[in-house]
Formats: sequence, C-alpha cells, structure tokens
Amino acid sequence: MDQPYVPQVNDYVIWDKGEYGVDEGWVYFHADEYITIETGVRPKPKDQCTKNERHRYIHTLLLCYNHQWHELTYVKSRKSPYPNHYSECED
Repeated sequence: MDQPYVPQVNDYVIWDKGEYGVDEGWVYFHADEYITIETGVRPKPKDQCTKNERHRYIHTLLLCYNHQWHELTYVKSRKSPYPNHYSECED
C-alpha cells in the first residue's frame, strides 16, 4: 500500500481544491497540523524597509491543513529556499 504524501519545506506542490480552483507554490512552513504554501513574493515598498531590515519581501501564503494533504500533488524539491534559477531545483 502506498504511503500518503507528507509535504516538506522546499517541496513544490500543486493543490487541486476541486470547485475552488488550483493553487501552486513552495511549501514554506511545515507542522504536524498544517503547512503553508508560498504562492507569491514581491518586494516591500522602499518606505516600509528599514536600513537593517531582514525581511525585504511580502510573501503570500496559503494555509493547508493535514486533512487536505491528499489534495496536493508533489512536483519537485529544491535544496535551498533561495535558488538563483529553477535549474537549481531537484527533479
């Protein structure tokens, strides 16, 4: 019997929510009860960044509970959360 897919941080997944559409992105956070999927990243406006700001981007995240993980399709993984190009992602 196949084991159910358990998403991990840095996996790229497609989430088919049936009549509610399809979303895709990188698993950004993982806990036993849920994951977050990063569907978008954009720079913060310059006036909202301080000189020593560590977080210079606004991340759009979706919450996916563990009872919904069966709706996810694993696509690929990446070694680093900060690849320079998609070719750096694992197959």
